[in-house]
Amino acid sequence: METIKQIALDSECAVITAHCVMLSDSTFNDVNMSNISITDANLSDLKIEGAQLGGAVFQNIGMCPPDHPMYDPEAEQRPLLFEHCDLHKSRFVHCDLSGIEISGCNIEGLTINGKLISDLLKNSI
Repeated sequence: METIKQIALDSECAVITAHCVMLSDSTFNDVNMSNISITDANLSDLKIEGAQLGGAVFQNIGMCPPDHPMYDPEAEQRPLLFEHCDLHKSRFVHCDLSGIEISGCNIEGLTINGKLISDLLKNSI
């Protein structure tokens, strides 16, 4: 049986290196986590609220690739929710955006493959 160790850091400065650890149900509040690197992690049900993400990079997000030991060809990514986010000037490159719903959003200047969406919508009406 695994031992669960509880660690509380309050108003402390710490650099943490974690490998093969379980941090489920952890809470981080009012923290500076700039320059953090998370690799090969299960972040299902992650909630980030009130965070500054300028300069953040999200790469290779989704289900395990076929060469990964945990690959399951039947597995399907659960949907993500971006709500009240400022994503202006962000880029989505080589992403599967099938089935995406955009509602109540400012799409001024939004382009897909170099085409302004406002022009496409104008021409389709």
